[in-house]
Amino acid sequence: MAALPLRTIILVLDRAWRSNEMQRRQVLAALGLGIGFAGFRPSRTDAQSGGAAEIVDVEIVLAADGSGSIDDEELALQRRGYAEAITHPDVVRTILGGLHGRIAIAYIEWGGPYSQHTIVDWTLIDSEESAQAFATDLVEAPRAAQGYNSISGAIDYSVQKINSNSFNGLRKIIDVSGDGPQNGGRPVQAARDDAVAQGITINALVVKSRGGGYPGPRGEPLEEHYRNDVIGGFGAFVMTADETLRFNEAVRRKLVLEIAMR
Repeated sequence: MAALPLRTIILVLDRAWRSNEMQRRQVLAALGLGIGFAGFRPSRTDAQSGGAAEIVDVEIVLAADGSGSIDDEELALQRRGYAEAITHPDVVRTILGGLHGRIAIAYIEWGGPYSQHTIVDWTLIDSEESAQAFATDLVEAPRAAQGYNSISGAIDYSVQKINSNSFNGLRKIIDVSGDGPQNGGRPVQAARDDAVAQGITINALVVKSRGGGYPGPRGEPLEEHYRNDVIGGFGAFVMTADETLRFNEAVRRKLVLEIAMR
């Protein structure tokens, strides 16, 4: 049987993962009966570095909403939430307990289609000290993003960050957080599919305001929009921060899950 392109296989597997259990088993079984992984090539990072990239357990881009719907106070609270999470003993313990005991992490903020900005560039976290240094840089950096809610732009920018860094993660994750739907740039589903086809998982944190937050583009709950249109890849999930689960606690739980997954 002729082998399918790797991109096709990955996208089919992603659809299977996000479908119901019966469909998931049927698709996985069909793939396992005779479809080979043809055309597999090393990642762009490996090719650029000649195989010298530093191996880490996971590469994570924290892609946080910095759009016009987030005021300065909310932005500061958001950054402090991430800073507290990355330095929390549970997260540090999870990092050090990994196969290699280190991760690579970058923090970006996004707004409109042409406004994505690296706030803290790729940092190796392999100790309490390196986690604290990342947190300090994060809370001290100036604001940069402008415009409104291009989640697709954030995903595309994050993919570029992953493909051009000097690390080789066993897993690659884009962690999108936002309080509103996609409403600018190319279709978010296309950006998601391109990322997933490269072996990248996209998870999401929905940030709900006291008023309940914004609906999705079809009037659906925002969590449903992120689940259907934004997340992708094996094990992809959505978590919600609201009055029940505080933002910094949600970020901490999410990081532990992402780092600990084998």
